[in-house]
Amino acid sequence: GDFAEQFDFKIEGDFENSDGISSSRTAFEATDIFVNWHQFPEANIKIGQWKAPFGLEQITPDQLLFTIERSLPTGAITPERQLGVQIWGKPFTNLWPQEKDLVTYYAGIFNGNGRNTTVNDNNNFMYVGRLELLPFKGKLFGQASSLKLGADILNSRDDPGTNISQTLNLKVNADGSLSPFTLPGADERTAWSVDEWLNIGPFDLIAEYFQEDVDGRSLAGVAPGFANFEPSGWYVQGRYFLIPKKLQAVVKWEALNPGQFGNDGIHSITGGLNYYIHGDAIKVMANYVHTWSDFRAAHPGTGDDQFDEVIMRLQLMF
Repeated sequence: GDFAEQFDFKIEGDFENSDGISSSRTAFEATDIFVNWHQFPEANIKIGQWKAPFGLEQITPDQLLFTIERSLPTGAITPERQLGVQIWGKPFTNLWPQEKDLVTYYAGIFNGNGRNTTVNDNNNFMYVGRLELLPFKGKLFGQASSLKLGADILNSRDDPGTNISQTLNLKVNADGSLSPFTLPGADERTAWSVDEWLNIGPFDLIAEYFQEDVDGRSLAGVAPGFANFEPSGWYVQGRYFLIPKKLQAVVKWEALNPGQFGNDGIHSITGGLNYYIHGDAIKVMANYVHTWSDFRAAHPGTGDDQFDEVIMRLQLMF
């Protein structure tokens, strides 16, 4: 909604229990709750709880995704929803109106220890920045086309007990499975990512790369209790309308390297079809996902190293 002509707000919650963030939750939980002051489009000020501006796929709303699930590296490395304050805007809105979308920036300060947590884990904050460029918007091969580029940066100093993989799992267990990475000691982590989105009429090509450095630090003379590691990952996704605005084919290839062992990579290939009954408001999605684990392939006896699943989704918005 909007109020007082200069503000917009959002209040959103979720009853889902198995969202990967809180397995013990059995009731309503807040997701987005924020107020945004938009009098100056060059410098909006936003305060509350929402997704920290890191990662193209992470900040894309669920209902607009081309696959049912987000990629492994998005879930393991991006920070998800946080309490914080942010300044953001489009600096050319009034200076160069015809190119107002050329540059969009975001800079925020957040708690860093997840959604619905009103107490910070220490007296430090998580700093996040994102820059988006739209260098081309016009026509290619007679089709409406555009190219969007993005880059992100994050820095946080965390205390023991902080979960640094807030959406999906990152810690590699002895059998090669993944679980949430809850820090046994203090750390300082820095992450960055780059992304691109090319659209040519019915065709889209989206790619994103992530890199994070998690370095242990002593706190009050206590060693961190874990070795430094560098998780990284990427995905490449293409989609094409087989029937204009109705039937869409999607392929996504992705990889996550947790960076804790020499061969702990996980890879997936997704193939899917989306049928738009009434745009994104009424949509049926079907995905086939094949995943394989480098760790389990290299360590026989730890379990199956290849997995297959079929996921279907019916989406209704009203």
